[in-house]
Amino acid sequence: AICGHGCKYGECMGPNKCKCFLGFAGKTCNQDLNECGLKPRPCEHRCMNTHGSYKCYCLNGYMLMPDGTCASSTTCAMVNCQYGCEQVQGEVQCLCPSGGLQLGPNGRTCIDIDECSTGKAVCSHNRRCINTFGSYYCKCQLGYELKYVSGRYDCVDVNECVTNTHRCNLHAECLNTEGSFKCKCKQGYRGSGFDCA
Repeated sequence: AICGHGCKYGECMGPNKCKCFLGFAGKTCNQDLNECGLKPRPCEHRCMNTHGSYKCYCLNGYMLMPDGTCASSTTCAMVNCQYGCEQVQGEVQCLCPSGGLQLGPNGRTCIDIDECSTGKAVCSHNRRCINTFGSYYCKCQLGYELKYVSGRYDCVDVNECVTNTHRCNLHAECLNTEGSFKCKCKQGYRGSGFDCA
């Protein structure tokens, strides 16, 4: 089977028919499914949508159980955690609903980890890291765009000379370069390429 537009997070099952992996939706499986909006709701109290998945957390005074339900806990209420808590060997510890969050100095609230600046993020060649609350994603570098080429998605160079997004002078030639472009004044003109006289 051939899927002309590709199946980003799924498998090609028939001519242009994608079967999406769990947590993804759309014709080409390129959209994250918001599990928090599903009926029945996957979490008893609060739900946080993540890329391809979701996390459950509880209201103050409740403890997150392994099945995603919330059990009342007097110990949790006393600690006053932002996102619920768990008991480890009789000791109450506050929880953060995502690996991209860490407990703040007060031990109760969660603060964001900037994976882009700490180097925890891994983005492939031609992609830059964008930090989000609790996570991050990789976006094509400036001068590149996401395209489906030979069976996979990749960041390919934008030819500014063809797309007419260059700022070359009317009397200059546009030369495409990897991730950018150059302007060169035509014969009989002098200047930077952006200004030609």
